[in-house]
Amino acid sequence: MSYAGDLAPEETYAALAADQDAVLVDVRTSAEWTYVGLPDLTALGKRVVCVEWQRFPDGALNGDFVEQLQDAGLPDGAPLYFLCRSGVRSLAAAEAATASGLGPAYNVLDGFEGPQDDHGHRTVAGWKNAGLPWRQG
Repeated sequence: MSYAGDLAPEETYAALAADQDAVLVDVRTSAEWTYVGLPDLTALGKRVVCVEWQRFPDGALNGDFVEQLQDAGLPDGAPLYFLCRSGVRSLAAAEAATASGLGPAYNVLDGFEGPQDDHGHRTVAGWKNAGLPWRQG
C-alpha cells in the first residue's frame, strides 16, 4: 500500500477529534462542495481543507494538487484524511500526498456520499449516510 491506509467515515471523525493536528482534505470539485455539501468540523474547532483532485468542469487532473495542498498551511507531519464522493479520487490523492512526503495520508472509505444503492441513489454508506456532521454548501 502506498499510503497509510483506509478508514471508515466514523473512524475518520474519531481520529480528527482525537488529534488536534489531524486534517480532513476534501478533494471533490468546487461544484460538489457547493451543491452537495461539506463535512462540518466546527464542533471539533476545525475547518475542512478543500483542494480539487480533478478540476471542474472539465474533469482534468489538477496538476497543482500537491503544491496547493502544501500551500494550505498543514502542520508538519499531520495525519491527512482524504475524502471524495465515493473513495476513488481520495485514494489517488492519499497516494500522491504520500509520494510527496506529506502525511501520513489516509483514504476515507465510501467518501462523502458512498456508493449507489439498487435504485441509483447514494444512500447506503459514506460520511452523510453515517450521520456525521455536514452542511449544505
